[in-house]
Amino acid sequence: MKMLSKLSIDSEKKILICSAIAFFICTLSLTLHRHFSFYSSYDQGIFNQVFWNGTHGNFFQSTLSSQLSTNVVHSQEVPYVAYHRLGQHFTPALLIWLPIYYLFPHPATLTVLQATFVTAAGLVLYALARVYLEHAIAILITLSFYGANAVFGPTLANFHDISQIPLFIFSLLLAMEKRWWWLFGILIVCVLAVREDSGITLFGIGMYMILSRRFPRIGLAVCSLSFLYIVALTNLVMPMFSDDISKRFMLERFGQYADGDEASTLEIIKNMLTSPGLLLVELFTPVFDTFKYLLGQWLPLAFIPAVAPASWAIAGFPLLKLLLGKGQTVLVISIRYAMSVTPGLFYGAILWWAGQGFGNINKPLKECKPRKLRPKFRKFWIFCICLSIFFTITSNPSRTLSFIIPDAINPTVYVSAPKQWQHVPHIKKLLAQIPDDKSVSASTHIIPHLSSRREIIRIPGLEIRNDKQEVNQVDYIIVDLWQMEQYVPAFGEDRDWLNISNNLIDSVTDKQEYGVIDFSDGVILLKKNVKSNSKAFSEWKTYQAKIESILESE
Repeated sequence: MKMLSKLSIDSEKKILICSAIAFFICTLSLTLHRHFSFYSSYDQGIFNQVFWNGTHGNFFQSTLSSQLSTNVVHSQEVPYVAYHRLGQHFTPALLIWLPIYYLFPHPATLTVLQATFVTAAGLVLYALARVYLEHAIAILITLSFYGANAVFGPTLANFHDISQIPLFIFSLLLAMEKRWWWLFGILIVCVLAVREDSGITLFGIGMYMILSRRFPRIGLAVCSLSFLYIVALTNLVMPMFSDDISKRFMLERFGQYADGDEASTLEIIKNMLTSPGLLLVELFTPVFDTFKYLLGQWLPLAFIPAVAPASWAIAGFPLLKLLLGKGQTVLVISIRYAMSVTPGLFYGAILWWAGQGFGNINKPLKECKPRKLRPKFRKFWIFCICLSIFFTITSNPSRTLSFIIPDAINPTVYVSAPKQWQHVPHIKKLLAQIPDDKSVSASTHIIPHLSSRREIIRIPGLEIRNDKQEVNQVDYIIVDLWQMEQYVPAFGEDRDWLNISNNLIDSVTDKQEYGVIDFSDGVILLKKNVKSNSKAFSEWKTYQAKIESILESE
């Protein structure tokens, strides 16, 4: 009997290791394919430039972030090379990984890091589950994590800071369970350093520690620290770098609670509490999208978080932040914001299987009776995991699976892998002509590949303020019109970008500010203060007639 049990445990551990390796290989290969086929986009470029600047002593500086700042968007200032991104998002935790980037200074390094963070988080989650649960349930919880749309989808996207959250939170919870308080304290600092809003998840953990009466004093300290940190950071520290938190981000996400053209976090919280009617409306609307979002978060765990008190206590706070916000992305489960909700849901599911329910949340876990995994529920759970993976694939997160899944059905938009890779050499041919020390304005999907430089912005921007405080036009412009052309039939945004790009090229060439020095397969390269290459210009004009007919027919 012992031998059978040992074989079973060894078999389950193999499943765990194989699932982690499969997740890592799958996500890494797909995201590397996405990057090297020129489908990674603006955020990948922002983070790469931040890391690249960091290795040169210019910590958290980025012209790409500057271009999105309120100074540029609202005040019409010129993007600045020394703009500190900490005014938009406070992310000192990125410094932890800077030595790795220093050794491998390439945008793809960030892709590898992200896949590693999330894969490692799954392994830590297994160790956390094993504190209370048998191997079979712990492995199913880990498989649920790897198969969750809110985990799998964001991992297939551009590099983002929230990808660190599951690893840090699961490690922090494991340290709490093991009473490793020295490690618990270190990880609190790491979590707070991820982003200015990561303290919301930490606040939920503190609330659980209080409500469960397991560690009430420490929980109170965690809640107090989290709240004070968020308030001090967003009202005192971040405004030292820029006005983005009050004039842009608060208004973009919570502008319905603001009274004017800017608002601090304290003002937003105050207006929320004094407008209970609006708060309730925002909490439950849109009703269908909210319900679908909750189901999507619960699905990979077979809906257990819906009845797990710890899930509501911890995940409820980051979830509340999303439900009370506005915008098209807050309730999209395959986008990075959803990943901040998952740690609380999974930890709550662990405690539910350990026997903790709404009726005994204050009962010591040692006195709770663990629940048994019935064969029928096991099958249902596996079905839920498979369904979650299916929904992730069919949603084609971040167009990472565009070579498999059509981006649109009516009209049909599909770019096969061979078609993608046949286009790549044409882009690389033009990129090779841009010196590393020259300033560039590029289209969105080329930006990540050129972002290892001090001066880079996105079209139609052409001016940058350099370190000498001089405003200059960029030396080169490179635009991939071919990719925009592929998506015009079904996507208005790509049509707009194609139109903007066409007008920009016409403007700068007509004024003889830039000359067309090369053109290949819908990719154009222009250089400042030179005459156009006659062959390249002729090829551009032929292609321009084609895209203008497309734009006119739409």
